[in-house]
Amino acid sequence: MGWVVGTGAVMGLLVITLGVAALRTGWVLPVSRRHVTRPRLYGAGALVLGASLLLPGLSALRLLPGVSEETRLLGGTGLLLAGLLLLLVSQLSPLHRDRRSTL
Repeated sequence: MGWVVGTGAVMGLLVITLGVAALRTGWVLPVSRRHVTRPRLYGAGALVLGASLLLPGLSALRLLPGVSEETRLLGGTGLLLAGLLLLLVSQLSPLHRDRRSTL
């Protein structure tokens, strides 16, 4: 079980690092650059997604105050969905796009 908690924590920290880089500098991974049109929104989504990956590891190590298991499950799922929604919205085309270029 320890490796599962450790893997989630490492992945969460990695995604949080990518989110901070996107928020501070607008840098996005080269794989995602073609798709991301709003890097700041992408960074916020990465922060929320990384937090949802990191929180179960913190609660397994008993570093968070005691809350019920249902609250942790629903909170983590809500953070995960909110992060994914922000990442999705960051890849949508901007609203102020020139309409003549699409014809």
